This record gives sequence, structure tokens and C-alpha cells, in this order.
Amino acid sequence: MPSRLSLYQGAAGFLGERKPASLTENVTIRRRLDTAWDTEVLKECLEDGQWNHAMRTIRLDYSPSVEPDFGYRRAFDKPVDWLRTVVVTSDEYFKCPVNYSDEAGFLFADIDTLYWRFVSNDVQYGMNLAKWPPSFTRYVECSLAHQVAKSTTGSSVDVEDLARQKKRLLITARSKDALNEQTQSLPRGSWASARVGRSRENG
Repeated sequence: MPSRLSLYQGAAGFLGERKPASLTENVTIRRRLDTAWDTEVLKECLEDGQWNHAMRTIRLDYSPSVEPDFGYRRAFDKPVDWLRTVVVTSDEYFKCPVNYSDEAGFLFADIDTLYWRFVSNDVQYGMNLAKWPPSFTRYVECSLAHQVAKSTTGSSVDVEDLARQKKRLLITARSKDALNEQTQSLPRGSWASARVGRSRENG
């Protein structure tokens, strides 16, 4: 299971630096990684994909205290742990997407209750390091390293090379994450539908 220290150590590896032995060790690399951590690199990494380990689903009723002046009739408060919307539907099985608008901390739609699937940075979802797959962990480590390198004057690390590595690791992490998703049934083609229709008529 990754930890803040193991992420620091992984990032130090990308930078070619000695890995910090603890989160309190008085060394430059640890202090630089503390600064990178405070820039919300992890939040940005979570925003970069529709990660299964960070996915949260909620049922939400509209907020009666907000009355839109025009357009959509209902306003819904955006969850505090929201990072990226995946789908909004009118049914709990996520089969019926709805039209909506995302504005100023609210989601607006024309229904009273909606079902919202989104990437969350809650400690039980996206920020639960115990749920992180290795490919995502590696991507975060490289992202921390890249943040440190680009913000350090006179860094000997090739920032552009780190950026390329980060991009490759993101692609890999997304691809592996997609393999864990449920296979979607393809819609029936017109020829097959016609055959079913004729069979029913003949029956």
C-alpha cells in the first residue's frame, strides 16, 4: 500500500535524488516534496481520469433554497469532494442520462432527484491510498517529481523528459483502469433487429 513517504521516495527516484528516510528528515528533497504536496498535485492527478478507485455515486435531491431565474428549474449542490463528473442520470442504474448545466458550484437540471457519478477526492474514495493501483501510484510519483523539478531554479533534471514520462504513465494508468470496467453491450444492429422483428411476426 502506498503512503506519503513511499510516494516521496518514488518521486525522489524519478529525480535521481537520495530517497528520504522519513517525513521529518531534514533534507532538501523532503522539503521540496512537501511544497509540491501542498500544491494539490494529488488532486490534479485524480482529475486526470475517470478512475474506478476514486468513483463515487450519490442520489441527490434538488436544493429548495436556490431558485434559478430561467432555464433549468432545479439546482443541486455540488458535493464538497467532487472533482470530475462522469455521468448524471434520472435513474439509479445510470441508463437514462439527463441534460444539465454545471455552474458556480451547482448543477442545474429539470428533474427533482438525480443520480450522480463522479470522481471524488474523499478519504474513502480517491484519497484512500490503500485503493490505489500500482499504475496510478507510479503516475502520482512522477507528477510529484515533475512539480518539484519545474519549480526548482537550476534543477539538473530534464523537466521535459519528466513531462514525457508523466504523459506515458498517465496513458498506461488510464488503460489499465479501463480494463477493470464492466464490458458494455453493443447496441443491436438494424439487420439483427429486423431479423428479431420478423421472427416475432412469424411466430
